[in-house]
Amino acid sequence: MPFQFTPLDIPDVILVETRRFGDDRGFFMETYKQPEFAANGIPGPFTQDNCSHSARGVLRGLHFQIPPFAQGKLIAAVQGEIFDVAVDIRHGSPTYKQWVGRALSATNGRMLYIPPGFAHGFCVLSETATLTYKVTEVYMPDFEQGIMWNDPDIGINWPVIEPILSRRDSHLPPLSQVDKSFVWESMADRR
Repeated sequence: MPFQFTPLDIPDVILVETRRFGDDRGFFMETYKQPEFAANGIPGPFTQDNCSHSARGVLRGLHFQIPPFAQGKLIAAVQGEIFDVAVDIRHGSPTYKQWVGRALSATNGRMLYIPPGFAHGFCVLSETATLTYKVTEVYMPDFEQGIMWNDPDIGINWPVIEPILSRRDSHLPPLSQVDKSFVWESMADRR
């Protein structure tokens, strides 16, 4: 199997590790296989692919789209290294306001799946970094929202002290002031 799927401390967020086949010419790896991903809790379908390039110290986030255009995201760094973060914003969830983060890089080949109901952000650790990510809904600017990167109620331990932020990201509100559209459903509620 070319993939290893590991649920993180917030089990709906899944670390995906790829298997590389390499020699002195380089390597080959699969980056997505729908049946394997679906069997391991990443249902898709993915409807849009995005690419982002940023310099060292840039922090983008924390972003999400609200229903009916809430997005699941599959994030990969294809050049450089980032610290990627998911924050649970599902009201009633046992992990509400908790976050998980992982280093993703072109070297380690890891990907992070972040389901709908989570805010997403990342900061760049290398000189530059290029990300690709698949999303489960198309971009709809009227449904996009965000949370301030340093919300004290969340307490993300970012590996940058003074990040470079966009004007928009530097004015995002705390989680307590954003849309409350996401409500957690327990497995018993889903049946």
